[in-house]
Amino acid sequence: MAPAIVRWCLAALFAAFLAADASGASAPGLVISGRAAVIDGDTIEIHGHRIRLYGIAAPQSRQMCEADGKSYGCGLRAALALATHLAQRLITCQQIDIDAAGRILALCSAGPEDLCAWMVSQGWALAYRKYSTRYVSQEDAARAARRGIWRGTFTAPWDWHKGTS
Repeated sequence: MAPAIVRWCLAALFAAFLAADASGASAPGLVISGRAAVIDGDTIEIHGHRIRLYGIAAPQSRQMCEADGKSYGCGLRAALALATHLAQRLITCQQIDIDAAGRILALCSAGPEDLCAWMVSQGWALAYRKYSTRYVSQEDAARAARRGIWRGTFTAPWDWHKGTS
């Protein structure tokens, strides 16, 4: 019984923290919790809800990057990093908005850990400054440490997407 209460309290605290987002996003809405299926490095699905991780952009599934003079599937690596990190943990997402594709935009956590911050800090996603500056410091640290896509060259996901449309 106690672990359920602790999870509920953590979810409530996380929701309150998200409500204070300085990005100017609309008030939080739906809270979705459960095991997540990873769609790509910045999209998950929980109980049939497609959720886009708010404030970040990961390389697209088919996107290639370069490191050490070799091309590699950085989009697949980003998705694999997220899937491995999530494993079978309980994920809680707080809706911020709905995007143009009808996906829920949300800040998501695994316990107290902000998944968006984790993806950016590991170098598998960028801070999507067009929508939020919440993850800029994590991006700066990943770039400085040459983690993830920062160990080589890449096209920003938003630019790569324009080139494939």
